[in-house]
Amino acid sequence: MTNMDTLNRFLFDNHAIRGEITHLEQTYQAILDNHIYPVAVQKVLGELLVITSLLTATLKFEGDIAVQLQGDGPLSLAVVNGNDQQQLRGVARVKSDIANNATLKEMVGNGYIVITITPKNGERYQGIVGLESDTLIGCIENYFMQSEQLPTRLFAKTGVYNNKPVAAGILLQILPGNENTSDSFEHLCTLTQTITSDELFELSTEEILYRLYNQEQVRLFETHNVTFKCSCSRERCEDSLMTLPANEIDQMLKEDGGKIDIHCDYCGKHYVFDAIDIAQIRAKQHTNYH
Repeated sequence: MTNMDTLNRFLFDNHAIRGEITHLEQTYQAILDNHIYPVAVQKVLGELLVITSLLTATLKFEGDIAVQLQGDGPLSLAVVNGNDQQQLRGVARVKSDIANNATLKEMVGNGYIVITITPKNGERYQGIVGLESDTLIGCIENYFMQSEQLPTRLFAKTGVYNNKPVAAGILLQILPGNENTSDSFEHLCTLTQTITSDELFELSTEEILYRLYNQEQVRLFETHNVTFKCSCSRERCEDSLMTLPANEIDQMLKEDGGKIDIHCDYCGKHYVFDAIDIAQIRAKQHTNYH
């Protein structure tokens, strides 16, 4: 399998069912690089990454999507952001020790999933997903049944392949208005369940589709590259700083040795501002106002 992160859409010609398959290695590694996460949290982030990539591919417009898991347990937050260009980033916040074999409930405690879709043109949509299943995948499938009313199945695998972390997954979904194809859908889901982690990690998309559906007519569409991309910037940090009261900024400079260091949790970059920088930002802001 190529080490390029990819996403492909496919369609069954003889069934009103669509699919997607994503393979994520470099993006997953980039998310893990700047943090030391417990094994169970790494798995959650990998699954969230697969889910977000697959959900992003269902968007029919330019925009962003965020899939956020939060609760009162030792894993207080895990979030992956994506957009219609398949640019993804993610981060988790861990408050206390988490066992390698911890369940979703043990990690999150009382929690929920928030799916936020923000189109460039149009109103933002937000859906709240209860943790009514023992797995993230099960929770997202429940979301599609309840809010979208589209039978959807997700298959996600995370692990290590060639000594590198890797995450991959497949989505199957009945096309709108074709709910009477449930028998075909269940048949295809049963076939998809037979895929092993090694096959999903190692084989090309074409090989996986043949391995699973060689007796079906499957139309494979163009490959989309998936990349890690953080949206942080010095300009954004400046904007955030200027939302604070001036005396609070001055106090931060005084307490932190004359410098304010803003750290991005997603990519690990540091943006440092000293008193001269702050004065220049204030002067620019004053000019813009007048």
